[in-house]
Amino acid sequence: MNLENTVEIIPFSPALKEPIKTLNKEWLQKYFRVEENDEIVLSNPQEEIIDKGGFIYYARYNNEILGTVSLLKEDDMTFELSKMAVSDKAQGLGIGNELLVHCMAVAKENNIRKLFLYSNRKLLPAIHLYEKFGFTEIPLGDVSYERADIKMEKNIP
Repeated sequence: MNLENTVEIIPFSPALKEPIKTLNKEWLQKYFRVEENDEIVLSNPQEEIIDKGGFIYYARYNNEILGTVSLLKEDDMTFELSKMAVSDKAQGLGIGNELLVHCMAVAKENNIRKLFLYSNRKLLPAIHLYEKFGFTEIPLGDVSYERADIKMEKNIP
């Protein structure tokens, strides 16, 4: 197996502060707009995600960071799957799948009981991916993202 062509999931480090911002902004600008809360979180990932008990992971392929995902702490048992983005040039490599597999493993390791996410129904490939991983739609409730029109959750066994 050629290791150069495998997707490697690596954790956030201060040296890797920029990719979460560049990947998410590229994605947001393509489909929606960058909201004020996005700008705050993406500009300060250490303070807004890591220091609050969350996690950030990157997908590295051929020595390039091409995807990212975050787990934002809601409480000890519940985290939001958020800030997931894959570069357009990496579509079809299964990076979104790899990031979700990793998040499920992290959730189990950390005794996280529930993951939830916000998305938009027009993002059909994303919705199908979440459904494949066992996420189901729940009432939207109060949401801080104007682009969100669906909320999904998954209980972690």
